[in-house]
Amino acid sequence: MKIHLQYGQTGLDLNVDAPHVTVIEPKFMAGLPDERTAFQEAVRHPIDSQPLREQIKSSDTVAVVIPDITRPLPTERILPWVFEELSHVPAANFVIINGTGSHRINTPAELAVMCGAEVASRYKIVNHNSLDPQTLQQAGTGEDGQPIFYNREYCEADKRIVMGFIEPHFMAGFSGGYKGIFPAVADIKSIMRYHDAPTIGHPKSTWGVLDGNPTQAKIRRNGSLLNVDFCINVTQNSKRQITRFFCGHPLQAHLAGCAFSKETVMIPCDQPFPIVVTTNAGYPLDQNLYQAVKGMSAAAQIVEQDGYILACSKCNDGFPNHGNFKKLLFESSSPRTLLDRILTPGFSMYDQWEAQLLALIELKARVGLKSDLHDEDVRKAHLEPVQDIDRRVADELKKLGQTARIAVLPEGPMGIPYLK
Repeated sequence: MKIHLQYGQTGLDLNVDAPHVTVIEPKFMAGLPDERTAFQEAVRHPIDSQPLREQIKSSDTVAVVIPDITRPLPTERILPWVFEELSHVPAANFVIINGTGSHRINTPAELAVMCGAEVASRYKIVNHNSLDPQTLQQAGTGEDGQPIFYNREYCEADKRIVMGFIEPHFMAGFSGGYKGIFPAVADIKSIMRYHDAPTIGHPKSTWGVLDGNPTQAKIRRNGSLLNVDFCINVTQNSKRQITRFFCGHPLQAHLAGCAFSKETVMIPCDQPFPIVVTTNAGYPLDQNLYQAVKGMSAAAQIVEQDGYILACSKCNDGFPNHGNFKKLLFESSSPRTLLDRILTPGFSMYDQWEAQLLALIELKARVGLKSDLHDEDVRKAHLEPVQDIDRRVADELKKLGQTARIAVLPEGPMGIPYLK
């Protein structure tokens, strides 16, 4: 059987000779036949909100928050429609804020691709920098009484619009909604408190769960410290075609989108698998190992204890080389040692949350990685470097027997399996 995997920008074929292979994919939803018209309908008849155009005066300054380059939102298509809808507002009144959270800032060339060349030439675009206090302003306080800072231009805007896409998320239940604000435009200290070990390790901080999810609760509380006037969320298929718009109130529109997403991209399974092959949905999500943990986490939902996960993620941007994700992995002799370090009372280090999740996956299953990373670096991350995915699956089958059940997630975290 040949199965095409999403890998980088070109893909990768898996050839497997076994009788029990289950391909797990989200239901394919056709893209909207006319995205622009659907957008206009959604923002003119929004969910629990006034129409977008009616909320913003020509004299208002407007912050539009977009996801960074690691998120596959078709921002370059949507932004021109936003500005067309708000044509009564001068271009000089807008600022587009790239919601990087704790990720690296994006280059001017990347921003031009993300936003479209014409938008990039006409509108002000700023990278949020969670590490630069001079670009931040206090927005309020968290439940712990600690201050929460946001991007200064976001705070100072008269009106605020958040853009994002909705899909299952391995910590927050689903992406989208207020997550486009918190942690996207927050300061690094707030981001670290949001990602603390007890919150990340909570059993309800997982795929597809909203009720009782402490990660989502923090997102909603902190994301709403300042009024978000309008939310533009979409669902999309593997071709980056928009399947639905969910626009209006940031909470109510998000809830409607999550319900739709759960019906279309979460797949029930009867029993766990000894072998699971996964991806990180190809470009742009599989550019680094930090993001690739999502695809591994999707596989971990259905792999047997002590089973084998083969993750195919190009990782052409490295670990990446910012924060402490790589440092935490390399300094730990084993996943157990790494997890014990993170769980030590008082321990706090930038990027510990992603390392914590990876360690939990590695304690459940052996994990191989097909990527552009150097083999030695892969081993230091407590993963097995894999060059030939066909041979590696065949080797695993030799140990388990040809009748061993295999699950394949060609789109990785775009379709989330779960055990009934």
